[in-house]
Amino acid sequence: MNLRKRFPLIMAAVVVAVFAVTLVAFAGGVPEPPDVTLPVARAVDMPIRGGAPALLQPTPSPLPPDLVQQADLEHLLIANVYNRVSPAVVNIDVAVNIQEDHEPVDVGSGSGFVFNAEGYIITNSHVVRDADGIRVTFRDGYVTDAQLIGFDDFSDLAVIKVDVDPSRLLPVEFGDSDALFVGERVIAIGNPFGLESSMTTGTISALGRTLPSGRLLNPNLDPYNNPSIIQVDAQINPGNSGGPLLDSYGKVVGVNTAIRTETGTFQGVGFAVPASTVLRVVPELIAEGEVHYSLLGISSLSPEGGFSVAGLAEPLGLPVTSGVLIQEVVPNSPADRAGLRGGTREVTIRGRTFLVDGDIIVAINGEFVDTMDELVGYLVVNTRPGDEVMLTVVRGDETLEIPVTLGERPN
Repeated sequence: MNLRKRFPLIMAAVVVAVFAVTLVAFAGGVPEPPDVTLPVARAVDMPIRGGAPALLQPTPSPLPPDLVQQADLEHLLIANVYNRVSPAVVNIDVAVNIQEDHEPVDVGSGSGFVFNAEGYIITNSHVVRDADGIRVTFRDGYVTDAQLIGFDDFSDLAVIKVDVDPSRLLPVEFGDSDALFVGERVIAIGNPFGLESSMTTGTISALGRTLPSGRLLNPNLDPYNNPSIIQVDAQINPGNSGGPLLDSYGKVVGVNTAIRTETGTFQGVGFAVPASTVLRVVPELIAEGEVHYSLLGISSLSPEGGFSVAGLAEPLGLPVTSGVLIQEVVPNSPADRAGLRGGTREVTIRGRTFLVDGDIIVAINGEFVDTMDELVGYLVVNTRPGDEVMLTVVRGDETLEIPVTLGERPN
């Protein structure tokens, strides 16, 4: 058959093919996007509570098509996280009794999120600890009173409880805060300045920071630092306190708790308590209304300004370049009873005086620690009063394994 006779058949085949493609497009059968290394495709497949976001008309872009597609997926990912998690985030209004025989007066607000289907809600201690009345507002506007179950100034965490229909309670899912890395994207949902269900995004700026815990609220508290804090650049403002910090899958990796500021508003540095601490503290608050922390009974160097084993190893001639150099051992403490030794000789470096020649703790239960903050972080998350831990200690030119039965911090 020559070309002239084949031409009608070719045109018919083209028409059928175009018609078939058109049917696929109108049926929603859009080809799947190419696989990417970001956790996008997996997250976009998650169901969206409250309905899918409205479809927008595409606009021309100078970017290559593959980058445009990836950017669209990123936006869908964030929208998906918001739609799934925001129903679990609540606004918390706090009232106190200004005068006797008068109704409590609203004095502040914060955020919180549903922990489980029994009505327990997580927030910050500094949001609710002094409240005479607590009112919770869900995203759909439903308002109810809440009961304070317990608070912990050290971790700045608290638990309140509401008595509502279980269908209104959509608990969050927790992620692994120990697996976070600097540069990872995070999402914060809360109620800054009372603006309910607001979302911001950013990245993790640093890990392993410390906060002065309850001393922000009560300067008479013992000076224990809150360790393993997550630093973020997502915008956190007054009212965000107690709201969740989420990873790209919508899992809670922290509780937004503080900002560093000279103006009272966000200036680029926010802090969140890690999920590992939350999951250690919250069940104990629910069960007992308070938290019991382990006590070792030593003092050591602060890493600020290079005053750590790593920063002082060379000038002091230390046998290791990481670990916890014991300055002092508290008399009759668990460390004292286990035979740990503090420093015996004073040395001044850059205007600071240190006690040296003490034991250097390099590991606890086989996990290496570089600083006192890491040691405290391990004790907070992994131990309880009365537990026995095994410390790996460098003493002079010896390496020792020393068992220690932990005590309890004074309340």
